Amino acid sequence: MDTNEMEEGMLTLEKFEEASEIVKQVTLETKLVYSEYFSNLTGNKIYFKPENLQFTGAYKVRGAYYKTSTLSEEEKKRGVITASAGNHAQGVAYAAQRNQMKATIVMPTTTPLIKVNRTKNFGAEVVLYGDVYDEACARAYELAEEHGYTFIHPFDDPAVATGQGTIAMEIVKELPLVDYILVPIGGGGLAAGVSTLAKMLNPKIKVIGVEPAGAACMKASIYCRRLRSPRSFYL
Repeated sequence: MDTNEMEEGMLTLEKFEEASEIVKQVTLETKLVYSEYFSNLTGNKIYFKPENLQFTGAYKVRGAYYKTSTLSEEEKKRGVITASAGNHAQGVAYAAQRNQMKATIVMPTTTPLIKVNRTKNFGAEVVLYGDVYDEACARAYELAEEHGYTFIHPFDDPAVATGQGTIAMEIVKELPLVDYILVPIGGGGLAAGVSTLAKMLNPKIKVIGVEPAGAACMKASIYCRRLRSPRSFYL
C-alpha cells in the first residue's frame, strides 16, 4: 500500500478542515446551548449542541454529504446506495439530491412509514427488504454490486466519520476551554470522528462515549477484547 492509499483511509486534520468547509453547504450553524438545569445539577457548565435542528433532523447529513463530495464524476453518475431505517437514510437522500445524484435506500420492512416517506421526499428510491437492518444491508450490497452504485456505510467509512467529526471543530471554536465532550455511540462513526478531531485540536480534552444500558454494544466489545488480552486490564 502506497502513501496515498494509506492517507485515504485515515482521519487527518487536513481532511477534517476540508470537511468542515464542505458540510457548511448543507448544515445549519448549531450554536451551543447552555443548560442551567444540568449545570446546577452537576456543578459544572453544561452545554448541548442541538444537531436535531439540522434540516434532515440529525447530524448524519454531515458524513453523507462529505462522502459524496469525495466521489469521482463517474461514481456520481452511477449513483449511491445505503441501508438505513432512519437518520442516515435521510442524510444520504438529501446529500444525493443536493448533488443531483441517484440515491437508492434499502430499509427494513418494519421501518415506520413516516421515515420512509421523508426519505422518498428527498428524491431517493426506497427499497423495503428484510425484517432487520442486517438483511436490508445485505440486499443493499447486492444492489450496489449489480448496478455499480457506491455504498455509503452509516459509520464504517473514514469519509463518513470525518464528516461527523466536524461537530468537534465547531465545539472547540465556540468553546475553546471545553474539558469534556460526551458523544452518543451507535455504530461508532460519530464517536470516532469527534474523538479523533478533538484530541488533534487539544489532547487534554476527554471524550466520553455514551450508550443505552440496554444496548451497550461498545462496552461489551471492549470487555470481550480485554478477555482475549488479559494484560489490557492493567493499562
